[in-house]
Amino acid sequence: MTIREALKAAAARLEAAGVPNGDYDAAQMLAHVLGEDALMMRLNNHRMLSDPHAAQYEQLIARREKREPMQYILGETGFMGLTFHVEPGVLCPRPDTEILCEEALRRIEPGMRVLDIGTGSGALAVSIAKLAPGAQVTAVDISDAALAVAKGNAERNGVQVRFVQSDCFAALDGEVFDVIVSNPPYISGEEMKTLMPEVCMEPELALYGGEDGLDFYRRISREAGAYLHAGGYLLFEIGWKQKDAVSALVREAIG
Repeated sequence: MTIREALKAAAARLEAAGVPNGDYDAAQMLAHVLGEDALMMRLNNHRMLSDPHAAQYEQLIARREKREPMQYILGETGFMGLTFHVEPGVLCPRPDTEILCEEALRRIEPGMRVLDIGTGSGALAVSIAKLAPGAQVTAVDISDAALAVAKGNAERNGVQVRFVQSDCFAALDGEVFDVIVSNPPYISGEEMKTLMPEVCMEPELALYGGEDGLDFYRRISREAGAYLHAGGYLLFEIGWKQKDAVSALVREAIG
């Protein structure tokens, strides 16, 4: 079987399974198997696929047919121009969260203390440490598994981040920060019922924000004042319908 034939067959299988952009995913997975650039692979698609590569490709296609996220299948994803390892048990970094990272970077000056709450894969904390090298970055998560992945990503990207197992601020008594960032769980109970199959394979702990999706905004807004310098910044990622509700919670907490 040639590369072209393998791609065509895989794309048809993924389309039948309801996978969005199945043709793109098929190419990315085969490029991963071959260790090649996807575009160059397509330009030389007349080559024969070896039996070992075909067998490995079949395993990946079977996983994607079950709607497993591509990030888990490939084991990595990009964020802010950096590469992050991801695996089941951590939330997959998303391009939308780069907006939060960019807003934080605009405000961070050398020497500032930065806290990332619910770090997951470490995408925010590691990117901030890499792109604002003078910052002192602390990242917390309640999940041991997530912290292990985040620590590996810090090493992979050559940065120093202090990782602490903590339920929000619980393990940070007496500490004060200049910037607090968080992409907390914010999916409501109703929205949880409508998630794509891929998202349903990500950890519920990192998705479900209570029945109205606001539980973590309430808690972090209420507690942040004790951990934030006067004039400091509290920055959130929010759901597309949550602007007014989260703004009201923050204003109420500020008093």
